[in-house]
Parts: sequence; C-alpha cells; structure tokens
Amino acid sequence: MSDSAPGHDEPSPNIGPEGSIADPSHSLTAYRSPLHRWWTYQRERFPVVAHGVLILAFSSSAVCFSSLLRGHVDLPSLLVVTVAFGTAFLFFLQLRIADEFKDYEEDSRYRPYRAVPRGLVSLRELGVVGVLAAALQLVLGLVLDPSIVLLLAVAWVYLALMSKEFFVGEWLKGHPVPYLISHMVIIPLVDFYATACDWWPVGQGMPHGLGWFVAASYSNGIVIEIGRKIRAPADEETGVNTYSAIWGPRNACLVWVGALLTTAVCATLAAGQIDFMAPVAMVMTVMLLTAGVVIWCFLAAPTKTRSKLIETLAGVWTILLYLSLGAAPLLLRWWFP
Repeated sequence: MSDSAPGHDEPSPNIGPEGSIADPSHSLTAYRSPLHRWWTYQRERFPVVAHGVLILAFSSSAVCFSSLLRGHVDLPSLLVVTVAFGTAFLFFLQLRIADEFKDYEEDSRYRPYRAVPRGLVSLRELGVVGVLAAALQLVLGLVLDPSIVLLLAVAWVYLALMSKEFFVGEWLKGHPVPYLISHMVIIPLVDFYATACDWWPVGQGMPHGLGWFVAASYSNGIVIEIGRKIRAPADEETGVNTYSAIWGPRNACLVWVGALLTTAVCATLAAGQIDFMAPVAMVMTVMLLTAGVVIWCFLAAPTKTRSKLIETLAGVWTILLYLSLGAAPLLLRWWFP
C-alpha cells in the first residue's frame, strides 16, 4: 500500500489523460517562483487548511481529554496547545514526505502526473523540509519540557522504520492487512505525544483511562485510511493499490464500517472515563447511521462522487469524534462549572 498519510491523489487540472502532462511547460521550469511551487505542492499533496483543521481537532482534543482525566477543567495553556498541534502537524507532513520517497519508483511508472515525478519539487527538497520539521519539533518539545523529547524520539524511530517499510517492504506490499495494521501505529503514537503535552510537564504520570482514547485514535486512523482508498471501479488506476481494488468495493466498505464501529465503541468507553458517555454515544450513533446510508448509496451505484462522499464522511467523523471527546466536554464544564 502507499500514501499512509492523509492526502489527495487526484491529478492537477493541467494533467492530461493517462497521466500525461497536458502542458509541456508544466514542470519545474514552469514554476520559477519557489513559493508558487510549494503552494502548488501543498494544494495537491498536503492541503494545509484541510489537514490543519483535522489535526487541530485531533491535537487540541487530546490535550483536553488528558486534562479532564486529571480532573482539571481549566482551558489548556496556549503553549501546550501550540506544541501539541505544531508537533502533530509536522508529523503528518513528515508522513507525506516519507510516502514521496517510498513511492517514487511506482509513482514515476504509474502516476507521472504527481508532484515529484513531474518535477514540481525534488526528493532532496522534501528531505530538507522533513529535517527542518524534525528540528522544529525538537525546539517545541524543549520549550515545553526537555524530558518530553524522549517520547518524541519514540515516534521518530517508528516513523523512520515506516519509511523503510520495516525492512520487509516486498512482503508488506503483498499483505495489505499487516501493512495497514503496522502503519497505523504512528497515529496513536502521535496522539499519545499530544496528550503527553498536558500530563508530562506536571509530573503526575499518565492518567488512568487514557488507553481507550489512544485505542479510538488507532482505529480512527484505519477509518481515514480505508475511507480515502475506496473508489468506484471506473476510477481505479493501474499500480494504485486501493482497498476497493484489493478486496472489492463491497468488502472494502464492510471493513470500513467495521472500523467505524470499533472506533465508536472505543470512543464511547473513553467518554465514560470523563463522564461524557451519553453525548458521545449519540454523536457516534448518528454518524454510523449516516455512514450506512452513504455506503448503501455507493454500493447501489458506485460513482466517483459517491466514493468521495465516503472520504469526506471519514473527515467529518474524525472532527466530531475528537471534538466530542475532548474540546466539547472541557468547554462545557469550564463554561458551566
């Protein structure tokens, strides 16, 4: 599998059929301004605004949930939220960069319209960005609490192993389930670090009940990953290993619904740790029913538009999941003590 980080895999408007470049000047030389090149890159491969909203909900709610577990209902400090969000955002950027390196040969062969193969940015430039991101993560950690860098290092090591496909890349390519299970571990690692931005500096140790939140984060990573790789049969591409191509649309949808159910159970149990079970259960129920309708419509008539609805719903589900677990209950208790 490829593209473990969230992103958009559609060709840009200037790309012709079958991956050919419609405009011969649409290459590195056509982007004389570095700002123009990087703006185009983020639009195609790592939309900053769209990802930023998801990651802000993800990271801020991790901080809020941890604070609630510790019995604190005050709003988290700006420093804590900034470190959690900034570090998580940079991790997801590094995931995208790692994918560009891992998938370069396949992209050059099957998807020449993508940013790196067509010369929009180079792997060397992306490598520099990845190193700078790590340096900024280190600075953020040191500013918050120098000892928290130990947790940061754990996530870095796992990310490095992922970038090398755990040294069993060929085997993983032929086994989509182990690939999915192993690559999604990075999500709860990042989430755990975000929670640690709250509890680590105060020296109270990991709060009881955090495990269900981390479990929900893991299964939700699977929701996002599968949701963005379910396509209509007419939209499948040679060399692109979507789950709908590997398992078939029906089975891929069933697995996706299973991931939604697992996430809902873990989230509800996590909410029970902060006495917010009923509201979270209601949100999850409404979203599960909505997902059922979307899946039914897609399987009845699998089109590109309906497959995009699945991806969009995965994003909406993620935002509501995290906000209902962290930010919403903390704000309610802070506003109505």
